Amino acid sequence: MAREVDVLTAPTVKHLRDRWWDESFTNFVRDTVQPRAGRRILDVGCGTGTAEVKLSRLHLTQVMLVAVDLVSDRAREALTAARSHNLRAYFAAADGGALPFADETFDSAFCVAVLQHVGDVAGAVREMVRVTRPGGRIVAVEPDNSARYFYSSSAAGMRAYEMAARFFASGSRERGDTTDPAVGPKLPTLFAGNGIELLDVQLFPVSRAQLGVPSKAVWAERRTAVQQAIERATNDDTRRLGQEYLVLLGEYATEANTAGAAFVEIQNTMLFATVGQRAE
Repeated sequence: MAREVDVLTAPTVKHLRDRWWDESFTNFVRDTVQPRAGRRILDVGCGTGTAEVKLSRLHLTQVMLVAVDLVSDRAREALTAARSHNLRAYFAAADGGALPFADETFDSAFCVAVLQHVGDVAGAVREMVRVTRPGGRIVAVEPDNSARYFYSSSAAGMRAYEMAARFFASGSRERGDTTDPAVGPKLPTLFAGNGIELLDVQLFPVSRAQLGVPSKAVWAERRTAVQQAIERATNDDTRRLGQEYLVLLGEYATEANTAGAAFVEIQNTMLFATVGQRAE
């Protein structure tokens, strides 16, 4: 499956959902969430409506799709996307840790690359359980952002990878980020401890392999991502690391161009999809 990730532009796959959500992943969501006629399905952390648009292409009928996102602008954007595809879905701004729905409202609830944003993951899982009827499906798909594989045939590339980790980690500390980077593989334990009967765990690789020199657009995207992160930084140490990282990215691009067709870069991380049902 052609899913992409670039650890040199972001420390996590938090904002890359559209790049790896393909047809096979849509089918996985359909098969596990089971959006059948008459059912009500909740998407927690819908972002800009990727799930709703993808599911709409399956021509679901008589299914009520309800989606929430913490950021109201994203919920509005998701609504616009749904309308452009003639999809009937309901969107609202809401906190996944305090869902504005009565107990046992939905037949299924799911989230994709959302719990990695949340400080109280167990609390968010309990909320999904609360609003799902007994026997209803609960599905969560999250990465392990602490286990990233990176290889480059360029020595500067390996140094850039190490510098990227230092720079983005400094930014996270500066923001007081308390989220768990390794939430993905912990989901089965969280499910089992919060009233969810485990049904399945599936792994989806998110990777990219570059043979030959990357395009100018790739290098430009990397520089832009780092520059934007530097601009957001308020700590001098973080900004200094960012400037050093930009210099190293320039060296990396030079070495890649020199290597030509012999250049290699491989990246990989893993998504952990945990499927369960609320205990009867």
